[in-house]
This record gives sequence, C-alpha cells and structure tokens, in this order.
Amino acid sequence: MLSSDLIKKIRQIEIYTRHLVNDTFAGEYHAVFKGRGMEFDEVRPYQYGDEIRSIDWNVTARMGEPYIKRYIEERELTVMLVVDRSGSGEFGTINRFKREVAVELAAVLSISATTNNDKVGLLIFTDKTELFIPPRKGRRHVLRIIRELLAFEPTESGTNIKCALDELNHMLKRRSIIFLISDFFADPQHYYKTLFVTNRRHDVVAVDLHDPLEIQFANVGLIALEDAETGNLAWIDTTSRAWQQAFMQQRRQRNADKIKNFRRIGLDTINVSTDKDYVVELTKFFRMRSKRLRK
Repeated sequence: MLSSDLIKKIRQIEIYTRHLVNDTFAGEYHAVFKGRGMEFDEVRPYQYGDEIRSIDWNVTARMGEPYIKRYIEERELTVMLVVDRSGSGEFGTINRFKREVAVELAAVLSISATTNNDKVGLLIFTDKTELFIPPRKGRRHVLRIIRELLAFEPTESGTNIKCALDELNHMLKRRSIIFLISDFFADPQHYYKTLFVTNRRHDVVAVDLHDPLEIQFANVGLIALEDAETGNLAWIDTTSRAWQQAFMQQRRQRNADKIKNFRRIGLDTINVSTDKDYVVELTKFFRMRSKRLRK
C-alpha cells in the first residue's frame, strides 16, 4: 500500500517532468534518437517534386504511369534507465542528494521516451542487480518506474557497474539506448572493458552525477567522515593544507582518468552537479548530439 506522501511525491514529479518534456525535450529527443531504419509504407502515384530515385519501376511498368515507394521511419526504440543506488547516492551538500537528482533525470528521460512511443525499462543496481523492470510503453508504466525510483530500498550499498552491464547485455536482444546514471565511484579498470562492449552493442550515454564537495572539500575543522558504501569511518583534519591538496589532486586525477576512458570508448556524457540545473546539461547534450548527426 502506497503512503499518501509517496503518492503525492510521484504525482509532483510526474507533473513537473511532463511539463518539462512537453516544453523542452520532446522534439529534442525525437531528433537525436532515430529509429532503427526505414520501413516500407505504401506505393503511390508520382507527384511533381518527388525524388526520382524513389520510383518503383516494376509497378510503373504494370500501371503505365510512374509510381513511387514511400517509406517511414521505424520509430520504436527501447530505452533502458540504469540507475546506481549505491550508498554514495545519499550525499548532497547544496540543494539535493544525488539520488534525488537521479530520480528526476530518470523521470524526464522515461517520459521523453513514452511521449515518442518508445519503450522504457529500469535497472537499479548497487554491487548487484537490485531491480529489473522490462521495457514497456505507457503512462502507467512510467508511473511505476517513478514509484520504484522513489520507494525502492536496496539491500546492498556498494557499486558494481560491470555486474549491471553484464546483466543488460544478457537480457537485451536488440540494440537499445542505455542511460547509465551513476556517480561512477568504482574502479574504472573493473568495468571499462564491459562498458566498451556494451557501447558497441547499444547506444550508451553516461549521466555522471557529482556534488561540489566531492571535488573541493571545505575547511570545516576536524570531522568524522563515513564511507557510505563500506561504512568505514575516518577522522579528517580539513584545516590541513597538505590534506586539502592531496584530496583535490586525487579527485581531479580520478575525474580526468574517467573522462579519458569515456572518450576512448566513444561514450557520450552528461555531467550533472547537485548545485546546478540539470535541464541546462540535458539541453546541451541534445543540441551537441543533434549538431553531430547533421554533419
């Protein structure tokens, strides 16, 4: 039985994200994610201005006048939302937790997909696959996805991207669009090869979530930090200049390595920070991809 608070939250997210999609992303999504090809629709008489190369010479010979073949885009696509629910998602220092941003992003993408009559599915993972919802169409299905994103409580707290991708490669029999929503707090050497293989089979977009404090830690004195994924506790003197420099260098190096690996794979990336509007980053992604398709 769903609580009234949860029902209210689901409805709020649906209204907000559907408004966002209708005003901003519906056309952008359709332009960027094409169908699998062209499908035969009909044969009709030639009209002035039609492409001569479309003439069906067999029908033209039988009918004694020119006819052309008409094709339409085979539109239906499959979109998979692969959402990281590890412990590090329960972090956010400015406006929201990373997990909350992930829910809204997933809602926007799922509504964009169903608005264009595409199927959408969900895989929630930690260091194992926690939940899998097969791709389907329709508003009720999207509401189920939003509900699970809000209410689902994972049993583990670690991050295993390779496990999630292996599961997808086993289950998805046709080429799909995969939005991998994560903070990527995992050893890239563990999932790099699997991500490369998955991107060859499918169209993978990495949605990289982060919080400003994860890159530059504030000087707040002596504090206890708990690793949300392992539970390990450590006391840190944030006034130490040496610690500050080492922390920033480590995080910047890890981020640089991640970006380099993604580029080597040929992976598109959407960078989303908890202190900024994700709409700006999504719009930037759609426009960049659309411009690339036109070249």
